[in-house]
Amino acid sequence: MARILLIDDEPSILSVLSTLLRAEGYDVEPVNDGEKAKEYLMSDDFDLLLSDIRMTPVNGMELLKIARAKPQPLTTIMLTAYGSVETAIDALKLGAFDFVTKPFKVDELLITIERALEFSNALSENASLKKQLDSRHHIENIIAESAAMQNACEMIKKVAPSNTTVLITGESGTGKELVAKAIHSYSNRKGEFLAVNCAALPEALLESEMFGHTKGSFTGASHDKVGLFEAANGGTIFLDEVGSIPLAMQGKLLRVLQEKEVRAVGSNTTVKIDARVLAATNVPLEQLIKDGTFREDLYYRFSVIPINIKPLRERPDDILPLVMHFLHKDTPENIDPPSITPEAMLALESYSWPGNIRELENAVKHATTFADNNKIELNNFPARIVNAEITANSSLSGNINQANSNSPQPLKEFLKTQEKQYLKQVLAQNDGDKEKAAEILQVSLATLYRKLTE
Repeated sequence: MARILLIDDEPSILSVLSTLLRAEGYDVEPVNDGEKAKEYLMSDDFDLLLSDIRMTPVNGMELLKIARAKPQPLTTIMLTAYGSVETAIDALKLGAFDFVTKPFKVDELLITIERALEFSNALSENASLKKQLDSRHHIENIIAESAAMQNACEMIKKVAPSNTTVLITGESGTGKELVAKAIHSYSNRKGEFLAVNCAALPEALLESEMFGHTKGSFTGASHDKVGLFEAANGGTIFLDEVGSIPLAMQGKLLRVLQEKEVRAVGSNTTVKIDARVLAATNVPLEQLIKDGTFREDLYYRFSVIPINIKPLRERPDDILPLVMHFLHKDTPENIDPPSITPEAMLALESYSWPGNIRELENAVKHATTFADNNKIELNNFPARIVNAEITANSSLSGNINQANSNSPQPLKEFLKTQEKQYLKQVLAQNDGDKEKAAEILQVSLATLYRKLTE
């Protein structure tokens, strides 16, 4: 039951409104004095403030300011017998949800109150969501609102305390290194987290980077160098893009994983190491094994525990929380982050994100740079995102126009037809794999079977 603080210095109006709102099922606190209303606002919680504007000595505008200054701003509707544009604009500028002129129409007033309470509930739900995101879905900067990422976070917590090798798979930009850092952070290892991009270095330099070298072992080796495996003693070494490691180097790496010791380039002695190995790849290693470019025995050494990070297009629930995270991260503490329009947010949620989280973060930075009045709109994003939304809308309009050109269809039938076509498309894209299709559609397997039967 919604609680409404009702304020009016006219006893007749106060009585009529109290009776009306109670009959509609609201819990009403009627007050005929602005000074007393201030006390209620300061000491009690309400879902809505319904206040007259013209009162003395404390008028409705002053009460509106107090209501909006509360830690959780109170949604407010103003009542006025004067109905001037200036009064209405002043109230709206101060944050009023709406205003109703006296004498008011009962239906109009009740609809306005219903809309205001829906707005208030939405704000409360958003605040609750933010608290949940802050408490449950953050692991070392990993945002996990989707079921897929929550499962990944549970895996991180479970595997972190062990010393087992983990293979993290996923497309470029999905945050594989963040997952590796989280595993290290949640582990009991006190040493450093050291990372090497295996695709960024030629074979000779990669071997030196991993295992170290002795002075004079090759041209340019003017001093002894400790490799990452030795430097990560007691810690974690993260090997990114392991699919690009040359075959000859793979054999040396396999020996290190088996024997737990390294030999620097140019040295005849081995050094025992205690470094946990985490690996990542954006290409399927199974295919590289078939192609003869990756050792099968090394693959099994890496993939003792696999963790797959889904692409962003398959977990749209993470997009809004990620956007909010990036906006807060890039905004100084004493400044409010930019708001984002619903149109822009819908476009972000429907875009395919081939570059995944990395692309999303860069898109948010781009939009923030070009935003006016601290508000991000769709046209502030890169052209490829804007054009994708325009194309999608054109396609939808085409479908609707096609439907309209034929004999008129009830909305329910039209939507069912579109759903049927989309189900067929998703199943075809996944070679008829119903479990995969259900996961992408974010419905249960039972729901998918029911819809296919229908």
